[in-house]
Amino acid sequence: MTAWPYPRWIAHRGAGLLAPENTLAAFRLGAHHGFRMFECDAKLSADGEVFLLHDATLERTSNGRGSAGDLTWAQLSRLDAGSWHSPGHAGEPLLRLEALARWCLAQGHMLNIEIKPTPGTEARTGDAVAREAARLWAGAATPPLLSSFQAEALAAARLAAPELPRALLLHTWTDGCLSKAQDLGCAAMVCHHPLWDASTVAQVHAAGMRCLSYTVNDEKTVQKLWALGTDGIITDRVDLFYPQSLA
Repeated sequence: MTAWPYPRWIAHRGAGLLAPENTLAAFRLGAHHGFRMFECDAKLSADGEVFLLHDATLERTSNGRGSAGDLTWAQLSRLDAGSWHSPGHAGEPLLRLEALARWCLAQGHMLNIEIKPTPGTEARTGDAVAREAARLWAGAATPPLLSSFQAEALAAARLAAPELPRALLLHTWTDGCLSKAQDLGCAAMVCHHPLWDASTVAQVHAAGMRCLSYTVNDEKTVQKLWALGTDGIITDRVDLFYPQSLA
């Protein structure tokens, strides 16, 4: 396997559950707890801006309504993405990938960008996210890791920026998933953590890829995954795990 530049611990959506996900407040809080790498979700606004949001719709994590991909960035930027979480985060805005990239680069942090397309925009989103990431991290020592559940998005990302590493996300292990990751030129597979056992880890490592897990929030599961030889853990529990001491 090629050298792996990323730490073993990755903070999910910035700081997991302790701050409004995918906002700058969350990434700052995750860094405060010692994390050096973060996972985020990226999609496209109606006018082509790459911004952070997990859901296809706005209701759960903002005061907006409807499909996020139907609004322009000017409209999205005026939404409150913090009050849903707690009063202290009222007024926290949605975040463009560019703003997060500049913060990460200034602080020496790393990023796993999950390409999270609005349904029907898989290829366009994969292309746009990869191009924007390549532009923002041009000349950086460690590029972002691009991941997605959507093979079409990863294929488009590969065409747009083949130099950026990619990872296939999986919720279930299916026949052909390993071949699919290889065909996409992936450097890793990021699996729902119960999918990892001695066989699946061995298969992925033998194919020259790394094994990452989501979303792991208890110590027993962490110890099991390390014993299996997996390579990275995505967690919400930035308050429970201490990556500087656990490596």
